[in-house]
Amino acid sequence: MMRLYFLVPDVTTTQKIVDRLLLARVEERHIHVLAKRGTALEKLPEASLLQKTDFVPAVERGLAMGGVAGTLAGLVAVALPPGGTVIAGGIILGSALAGAGIGAWLGGMVGMNIGSTRLKQFEDAIERGALLMMVDVPRTRVDEITETIKSHHPSAEVRGTEPIIPAFP
Repeated sequence: MMRLYFLVPDVTTTQKIVDRLLLARVEERHIHVLAKRGTALEKLPEASLLQKTDFVPAVERGLAMGGVAGTLAGLVAVALPPGGTVIAGGIILGSALAGAGIGAWLGGMVGMNIGSTRLKQFEDAIERGALLMMVDVPRTRVDEITETIKSHHPSAEVRGTEPIIPAFP
């Protein structure tokens, strides 16, 4: 899946683009709209917490760092008496899993409170009143969807694409 970014000047044009995307068989759950706080989005599919924040990347970083810290803690626990070599694997594995879980949880908590670094480049336009549309489509449909939007709504600015990793439904 790829995420397409479009800047749209107003709510009316955004609604027309959403209607066009629905006619092109893009499911509503793959369309996300982000606007300045206080903008009435009416029936537009508003971007969720996952699209607005760095939650997923923060969980990934927390998982990795917590797993490493837990593994190191397990190695230290085995090296100190009375840790035995018989149960060493279990201690290391358990502490690695515990560290990864705690790291992912803490990373997620931090990530929910940080605006998305991917959306930083659109902040000025959004503050001026533009709406940001994020549309998730299969790689094979990127050109088709981009051309559909450009041909029917020339006021929409195509601002690029990026792969979605992990691809959430």
